[in-house]
Amino acid sequence: MDVIKVINNNIVTSMSKDRKEVIVMGNGIGFKVRPGSPIDDSKVEKVFQISNQNKSKFEKMIEQIPMKHIMVASEIISYAKCSLGKELSDNIYISLADHISFAIERQQKGMEFHNALLWEIQRFYNHEFEIGQHAIKHIKTRLKVELPEDEAGFIALHIVNAELSSDMQSTVNMTKMIQAILNIVKYHFHMELDESSLDYERFITHLKFFAQRLIGGKTHRMEDDGFCEIIKNQYSQEYKCAEKIGKYVEKEYGHQLSAEEKSYLTVHIHRIVG
Repeated sequence: MDVIKVINNNIVTSMSKDRKEVIVMGNGIGFKVRPGSPIDDSKVEKVFQISNQNKSKFEKMIEQIPMKHIMVASEIISYAKCSLGKELSDNIYISLADHISFAIERQQKGMEFHNALLWEIQRFYNHEFEIGQHAIKHIKTRLKVELPEDEAGFIALHIVNAELSSDMQSTVNMTKMIQAILNIVKYHFHMELDESSLDYERFITHLKFFAQRLIGGKTHRMEDDGFCEIIKNQYSQEYKCAEKIGKYVEKEYGHQLSAEEKSYLTVHIHRIVG
């Protein structure tokens, strides 16, 4: 690879084999090099692609954020990819580095931000939250800054964003929606749910995709129209609960649930309350 543009001593842009512009990071990789110079492969630590609309934002961020914060964010992202066993949107390199740097600045000034969704994040995104906990330990080791547990929750949300390729507000809305739906189920049946059960985990997984589809403006359709009527008759109380969920979603998010969505919710509700 050859250098297209030198951003700073540790970051340059180049062209990938499939002719896409990429960001190349490494200690000293841009030091005393010019556009057109070959990149020293031994210095390459990270290669990733940034969408065209985020390139200027990335370059502006580089000017404001210490390189060590960017590198720590990159290390956390690598750990997250390995732990989750999946790729993440490259835009997380911007959002997470920016968040970590700002969190460190706040901590050093004695300004703590409370994470109002910490309880929900721990339960709905437990794997991502564990990565967030690892991240704050890693930050303490590498940067000698001790961040509160609330930041593990914020970092977890950035990872969820990158998994879903969504924005932070959408992820926050999804998390609030999941919690509200669980509350509707608990109050309808006057019972606590067994959060350790496999059926509860399955329900949470369904709600994540359910919320993602609704907020993304997508609907779920099935071929078998008779299925809905069978479910409605067989699990009448669970279906009434699903209808309450439908009223909540329509009131708060302006989405009208299809009979198919209510039927799927009904089946999952039956499993966790039965």
